[in-house]
Amino acid sequence: MELLTTAIEAAIEAGNAIMKIYRTGDFTIDVKSDLSPLTNADLAANNVITSYLGPTRIPLLTEEGKHIDWNERKSWKELWIVDPLDGTKEFIKKNGEFTVNIALVKDHTPILGVVYAPALNELFFATESLGAFKMLTGDNTKLNDLIQNAQQLPFKKDDRTFRIVGSRSHMTAETEEFIAQQAAIHGPIETISRGSSLKLCMVAEGEADCYPRFAPTMEWDTAAGQAICMYSGAQVIDWKTGQSMRYNKEKLLNNWFLVRREQ
Repeated sequence: MELLTTAIEAAIEAGNAIMKIYRTGDFTIDVKSDLSPLTNADLAANNVITSYLGPTRIPLLTEEGKHIDWNERKSWKELWIVDPLDGTKEFIKKNGEFTVNIALVKDHTPILGVVYAPALNELFFATESLGAFKMLTGDNTKLNDLIQNAQQLPFKKDDRTFRIVGSRSHMTAETEEFIAQQAAIHGPIETISRGSSLKLCMVAEGEADCYPRFAPTMEWDTAAGQAICMYSGAQVIDWKTGQSMRYNKEKLLNNWFLVRREQ
C-alpha cells in the first residue's frame, strides 16, 4: 500500500506540474530522435516523479530519463516504468486527453499501475491484491479519503452496441480492417477515439469492449494501463505471442497488441 500511495502522490504532483504549464500555454516543443514531440511539461513531470520514486530504491525506467543498457536492466527483477506525459500530441492540441503513467513491474509483469489524466481530474489505480479502481481528484479531499471512496472497476456495462476504442492520432489500415472484422461478428459497432493510455482505461472501466493497437508503442506507453486492465479483469494480449504483454525486454518496443474484455 505504501508504494501505491507513493505512486499516486507522484502522479498527482506531476499532473499539477503539467497543468501549470498547460493552463498558461507557455510550453516549448522539441522533436526527439523518433520524431515525437517533447515539451517542457514532459521534463517537469519527469523531475517530479523521479523525486518521489527515487527514494524507493527500485530501479526506474522512464521515457524522458536515461535509457539504461540491457546488460544492466536484464538483472532487474523489479522496476518502475514511467511515462511522465503520455499523449504529448494531445497536450499540444489542448484536448485534455493526456496522462501520467506509473507502473511497478515484477518479473516482467505489471503488479501496480497508476494512470492520471490531470485535465479531466480522473485517476485510475490498480494492484494485484486490491483490484482496479477509478477516483476523481477535482476537490480538496485528502488522498486517503479519495482512495477509500474510489469506485472499483469494471463498472456495470449497459445494454449497448459493441464498442471499439482506437487512437486519436495513430489509426492504421490494419486497425480499420480489424474493426470491419468485428462488425461482421457483432453487427453494428460503435468506434471511439481517445488519446494516450485512456484507451486502455476505457476497456478497464467497461466503457469499451476492445482496443486494437496495430501501430508502434513503447513499454512506458502501456505498462500502467495494462495493470489497470489486468486487475479489472481485462486482458492485454501481445498480437505476436498470443500471451499477456511482458515488460523490461531487451528491446523496449512493444509488439502490436489487443486489449479485450471477455463477453
